[in-house]
Order: sequence, then C-alpha cells, then structure tokens
Amino acid sequence: MIERNKNFKKVFKICLFIPLIFYYGKRSYIAFDEGFYALQARWILEKGNWIIPLWWDEYVLDRTNGLQILIAKSQEIFGKNLFAAYLPTTIAAILMLLITYKLHEEFFGKNHAILSPLILATTYLWFDYSHLATQDLIYSCLVTIGVFSLVKIKKNKSNFYFLVFGFWIGLAFMMKTFLVAVPLAALLPYVITNRKLFFNKLFWLGLIIGFIPYLIWAYFINSFLDQNIIFYLFGKFTYLSNKNDSTNPFYYYFWNIPTTYLPWSIFSIIGLISNSLEDKNKNEKLILTYFPIILILIISIFSTKTPYYPLQISAILSLNAYSGIKYLFSSKRYKSLAVFVLSKFIPLLIISIVIIYLIFFKSVLNFNTKENIFIVLGLMSFAIAWSLIKDQRNIKEFFITLIIGPYLLTSLLLQSGLFTDRSRELRETMEYLSSLDILKNEIINVDKRNTGSKKAQSKLIRISLLTPNLGDRIESLEKMKPSDLAWSTLSSNELYENNSYQVIYDHEILSPWKLIRKNQ
Repeated sequence: MIERNKNFKKVFKICLFIPLIFYYGKRSYIAFDEGFYALQARWILEKGNWIIPLWWDEYVLDRTNGLQILIAKSQEIFGKNLFAAYLPTTIAAILMLLITYKLHEEFFGKNHAILSPLILATTYLWFDYSHLATQDLIYSCLVTIGVFSLVKIKKNKSNFYFLVFGFWIGLAFMMKTFLVAVPLAALLPYVITNRKLFFNKLFWLGLIIGFIPYLIWAYFINSFLDQNIIFYLFGKFTYLSNKNDSTNPFYYYFWNIPTTYLPWSIFSIIGLISNSLEDKNKNEKLILTYFPIILILIISIFSTKTPYYPLQISAILSLNAYSGIKYLFSSKRYKSLAVFVLSKFIPLLIISIVIIYLIFFKSVLNFNTKENIFIVLGLMSFAIAWSLIKDQRNIKEFFITLIIGPYLLTSLLLQSGLFTDRSRELRETMEYLSSLDILKNEIINVDKRNTGSKKAQSKLIRISLLTPNLGDRIESLEKMKPSDLAWSTLSSNELYENNSYQVIYDHEILSPWKLIRKNQ
C-alpha cells in the first residue's frame, strides 16, 4: 500500500507539468529567431544540405547549424509538422525541470523538491522560451546540467560527472559558440575550489566528446569556405561585443531580470540575500549566490543585452526563490507583512489590471474570444488563489497556496494559444490562401527586392514557412515565366504602370508582400 502511494505521488508530480509544457492546438512561428531557424531546417530537408546554414541562396556563416539540424532531424523522424519542430525545445525543457528537481534535493533535501521546478515552470521568461523553437532553452539546459555535474563532483567525486562536466561544454558551444565562456567564467570560483577537475582524464574525454558534433560540422563546412568557420563565428561575437541594435546600458539586467522573472522576482532576490548572509556551506554559496551574481555582472558588461541571456541561471534563481519563500515564512519580523502584501495588495493589483484591460485595451489588442477568456480567467484565478494566503503554521499549505495562482495562470495562458500560436492572424490568412484551387501544387517564388528590410524579412519568414510549395528567390521579376507565381513587394503604382503582372492576393496582414502572377 505504501509503495502504491509512492508511485501515485510520482505520477501525480509528473502530471502537474503536462498543462505547462504540452499544447495540442494550432501553432505558428514568430519571425525572429524561431521562424528563421525553422526555415533553415526546412531547407535542410528540401535541399538535403545538412552542413551550410542558408538564407535562400546565400550562406549564413555567423552561427552554427546545431539547432537547425535538431529541428530537421526531428521533423524527418516525426513528420514535417510544428510539434516536431518544437520537440527539441520541449525535451530540453523537461530535462531542465528534472535537473532543477535534483539540484533542489542536493541543496535542500527531498522535502518540497517539486516546488523549485514548479517555480521555474511558472516563471515568465522560462515559460516563454520553453515554447519557442530557438536554441536558448536548450543552451540553458546544458548550462544547468554543467552546474549539476559540478555539484555532484564536489559531493561524491563520481567519475561519471567529470565526464558530464566536460561533455556539456562542447554541446553548448555548438548552440551558442563563444557565449559558453560566460557561465564557465561565472563558475570559475567553484571550479578553483576543486582543482583536481583539470587533472581528471574523464573531464578531458568528455570535453573532446562534447566537441565532436562541432568538429565534424566545421570539417565539412570548411571545404566550402575561403577561411576557417571559426573566424566567421568570431566575427559575430565581435559584432555582439560592440555597439549594435541590441546594445543596452549597464543597468539593463537590474530591471529586466526582475521583470522577466515575474512572479517570483522578489522571492528570488530575498533568497539570494539570505543565502549570502546565512552560515551556509561554502560550496552552496558559490552556486546559489556567487554564480548568478557573477554571471549577471559579466553579461552586464557585454555590449549586447537581451532578455534571454539570463535564462541560463533561471534554474538557480528558482532555487533562490524557494529559499526566499522559506525565509519569509520562518521570519517573525517579515512574515505578517509578506502575507499582507501577497494576499491583499497583489490580488487587488491584478484585479485592477483586469478591469483596466477590459475597459481600455481589449478593443486595442487583437485577441480573439478564446484568448480573452483565458487571459481574464487566468489572472482572476491568480488573484483569488493568492487572496487565500494566510499567516499559517504549516509551510506545506503555504507553499501550495502560493504556487497554485501562477500555476493556473500559466496553464491557461498556454492553452489559450498566446505562447504557441504567436502569428495567428497570418497563419489563418495563409491557410485560406493555401486552400484556393488556383494555387494547388503551384510553386511560389520570392522577389529578391526588399528582402533585406527588417519588416519585410519578418513577414517573409512567416509567409515562406506557411507556403506549401516554396520556390527560389529570384533576382528580377523579369526572369519569371508566363503564369509563374511570386511573393513581391511591388507597390500598387508599380503594378498599375506595368501590366505584365496580376495581383492574385493582397491582404494587409501580409503587407508589404502580395502574391502576383506573370501574365501571358
């Protein structure tokens, strides 16, 4: 009977994450970055070129081909559908939650170990990127595996984890190239306390094995290039290091991380502070406190700053959030204040947001009925759940009441399609267009003009992914044969002056692109 109860609890814990990870409705891509990678994966399958990242007929040499290969291989095995395209990210998300669970056990014991991964899964930044077909969550999962392997090395010096710590570095390089140096630098204080790592043969063996995918890819792609691929990759790193469109001030992450880590930001900050002040094991402090702080300082110095760079410390921030909640619960000074803010102020704030949204923004934001219902229902569930928080003695009940609000909100947001069907209107327009008999089995090319414009490129990526029979990019419309179809940005005036082309389909959702046919 006891064994049966244990098995039930395990199954129940697994089932808790299903509404947060899996979505079975219709999906659509955003343009950057997932649509770009998905389009490159499509060309891998259609052209049989698994080596060179492409943008139509051009080489894209500022990144590796790791994610595109994963998407293409997944679609080759499970079919050319969007579920397969997102599968690499989904697997990484599940694995990252599992490693977070294991890290909780290492630092805090088995009690409430399910809470840290639940906090992670209901964090805005992690939740958002766990439903994007990009390399960011896969890379962050690898970093988390690296952290976990270091902790295990320190505790039991298992040779297996020496191998794992070397292995993740090479795979992470295949995802994010030189940015792997950031978490390694942040982990350096911890590594220095365990200098034997560098003298362990299995660490170096793991490092070599981890770099094998990159080395094989580099060997084959170099035969097409005038210089080693590493110089092109370093060129991208240099670009990111200097001033560019994503350059932000030094303090960017000091407001961005608390915002993107909602609703657990304040707990995580309290956890970081309490873990640094408490008389903890030195090794625990190095991971829970110094690792995330050093990493934030490093990426703050780096010129390019994006919301997803801190994703690699999201598991550690979740552990700190758990510490922060536990600290507040056990604090005689702050517990009553925390309960008041959580059960009164925040529910009132959320209800106010719902009212303001319904009155002022519902007609402005183009959400459909289902999306509006799920947004309001999710926010109200959050508000009601946190209004039930009490100054109770049972910490388990406190945790359950605290987690259920964000859990219901994120579950409902996922099932609404807001985080999965991100280009719904464009998808619906393209589905209608693809159903027309006049376009059945017709190849549609792309006019090369204006494909460099960011707005036009964003639309083109999504249109191309939804075009059933995508052709080539043509230098000039004059090269089109009679009856050929093409996506073009020809203006109405140009089309009026030139009667060689007929507009087949023009819709504001697809603007500036319109479908044209060359006349006989």
